Order: sequence, then C-alpha cells, then structure tokens
Amino acid sequence: MSRIKTATCAILFSASILLSTNSFAFTMPKEFASFDLPAYSQPDVFTPAIAPIETGQSARAEVVKTALLAQYSNWKGTQYHWGGTTHDGVDCSSLMQQIFNDSMHKQLPRTTFEQIKGGQKVSKDNLKPGDLVFFKTRPDTRHVGVYIGDHQFIHASRLQGVTISSLDNEYWVEHYETARRLELMS
Repeated sequence: MSRIKTATCAILFSASILLSTNSFAFTMPKEFASFDLPAYSQPDVFTPAIAPIETGQSARAEVVKTALLAQYSNWKGTQYHWGGTTHDGVDCSSLMQQIFNDSMHKQLPRTTFEQIKGGQKVSKDNLKPGDLVFFKTRPDTRHVGVYIGDHQFIHASRLQGVTISSLDNEYWVEHYETARRLELMS
C-alpha cells in the first residue's frame, strides 16, 4: 500500500511540476518558489526574443528521479528474460525502452549496442538522474541501466530481475564502461 501511495505522490508531484512550468493559465503557487524557476508574465511568453522556459538543474534532476522511481515500482521484481519486453520477462535494453517511453515519452533504440550511441558521453563523476550507464559484462555483451542518483541505478539483473543496484558494487565497478546523457524533458 505504501508503494502505491509513494507512486501516486511521485506522479502527482511530477505532473504538478511539468504543468506549472509549461502552463500559462495560472501563476505558480508560492509553495513552489523554492524550485528557483523563472517567472514570466503572459505577454513575455509570446515575445519571440524570450528564451524557452527551462527548469533549474536540481528541480529537473528530482523530477526525472521521481518519474524513474515511479516506473521502477511498476517493474520491480520482473524476471530477466533475454529478448523479453513484458512484465512476464524483460531484458535490460527493453526495460530502458519501457521506462523512458512511459516516464518521459522518450523513444530509445531496442539494443544496448544502439542505445550506447545516443546522447552525450558523461563522466562517472558527473552522473545525473536519467543518464544511461553501460557495462561490458563479457567481450561481446553489454548491460545497461539508468542512473537515479546516490550511486544507484535501475536495471534488469539476470539474477534478481528488475532491481536497483549500487555503482559502488565491486562487480559493477569492474565492468563499468561508459555513461550517456540523453536530452530529456525538452
């Protein structure tokens, strides 16, 4: 029951942030003032010289993390199945496709070999929620997960199914290959 409440709160929080930063029908409530979002008057919005509204980096990271964790709650424990694309069994690259499509309407390629080509390379020390993290588990095999902050990532583990793991785990440290930052919530 607490997972449902958590997921509901996460969805409502994400929706309120997205709507409040992209809607011109109302003024943002003062409760959201701590997000340091720019304020635009209605005439400014329609002036071509004004830059598009962008959320602050910390607010963006929290929205992305919340959206990813909401999707994780839908997939948690789903067994790993190579080539699988459903809750009956899913592989790592399909899980990333599902999570990004359902949480941010972002289409990803089907395989890790294609996913690693997207986005911009980002150093391990500079990871942010929503970055794809790649591992070389065998000479011809890659694994992918999505970073959620605090040295943790969501992925479809062959042994544990869909789970959250630590980048500090010795296995993942030894097999870490690279990370990619995708353009999200544009």
